[in-house]
Amino acid sequence: MSVSKTKAATQAVEISRIIAILHKWGIHSLGQFAALEKEEVARRLGTEAVRMWERANGKATRLLKLVEPPELFVESFEFENEVETSEPLLFMLRRFLEQFAVRFDAHYLVAQELKLHIAFSDKNSYERVFKIPQPSNNIGTLFRMLHTHLENFTSTAPIVAVSLEALPTKPTRQQFSLFETALRDPAQLSETLAQLVGLLGADRVGTPFLEDTYRSDTFRMEPFGWELPNESLNITPPPCVALRRFRPASSATVLLEENKPRHLRTSEANDEVVQHDGPYFLSGNWWDKKSWSRAEWDVELENGTICRCHESNESWQLDGIYD
Repeated sequence: MSVSKTKAATQAVEISRIIAILHKWGIHSLGQFAALEKEEVARRLGTEAVRMWERANGKATRLLKLVEPPELFVESFEFENEVETSEPLLFMLRRFLEQFAVRFDAHYLVAQELKLHIAFSDKNSYERVFKIPQPSNNIGTLFRMLHTHLENFTSTAPIVAVSLEALPTKPTRQQFSLFETALRDPAQLSETLAQLVGLLGADRVGTPFLEDTYRSDTFRMEPFGWELPNESLNITPPPCVALRRFRPASSATVLLEENKPRHLRTSEANDEVVQHDGPYFLSGNWWDKKSWSRAEWDVELENGTICRCHESNESWQLDGIYD
C-alpha cells in the first residue's frame, strides 16, 4: 500500500472516532458542532477535530481538483422513415466521421477502432467492429472502410436507426530497424481484404489456424490480425522426416492381402508394397453431422518410396510421400 493510501486510511479512522465522541456528547448536526469553542475542541479532540470545526464554520479553504470527464465519441441518428437502401445510411455515416474529425483535431487524437450499430424495424440489430490497421483521422480512409463493408450488406428488415462509436488514441510514431519495413498503405490492404470478404465470404479470407483435432488438414479461418505475436518466429524445428502432402489427396487403388496393402496404384506411384505399418484408426465429431473416421497406413514400395495413405468409406486415397 502506498504512503498516501495509508495516510488517508488513518485519517478516516480518526474522523470516525471523533464523530462517535460527538454523538456521545449529543452533537448530531453541523450547527451544534460549529457552536463549540475552537480552543476546547482542540484541547479535547485534537488537531483533526479543529480542521473539521473550521470546515463546519466555513473558515477552511480547500482547492477543487478539476477532473475532466472522459470524452465520448458517439454519434447516432433515428430516421423518420424506414430506410431500405444504403445511400441515406452512408450519408449519415459520413457526417458522423466529419464530426469525429473536428473533435479529434481539437484533442490531437486519431481513431483506432470504429463500432457500427444498426437497428431494424423488427427490433433486431447489427453490430460490427472495424479495427483500423493504422490509426487515422482521414475521413476518406475511414469512410471507404465502412462503404466497402456495407456494399455487400443485406438485411431482411428496413433500417430505423444507426450509431457510430469511435475509439480514440494518440498518434503513434514507430522507428523500424534496419531490416524492418512497414506496409506501403495499410488502409488499402484492409479495404482489399474487406472486398475479398464480400466476394468470397468471411470463412474464406483470413489467417488459417489448425483445429484441435486429429483429423488431417483441418483448420479454420480467423480474421486477419494486424498485431504481430510477441513470441519469436525464429524457431528451429526438430529434425524429422517430412511428409510432402498432396492437397487434395490423390485417389488410389489398393490391392489387399489378408486385409493388408499389397499393391498401390496412383497417378504418383504404382508398385508392390514391401513393408507396411498400420493401420492407425482415427475418428472424430461423432456427435454431429461432420463425423469422420479413417484408417491410415504407412507403406514402403518396392522402388523405395514411402507413402502415407488412408482408407475411408471403403475408398483409398494417397495423402503424401515421405521425403
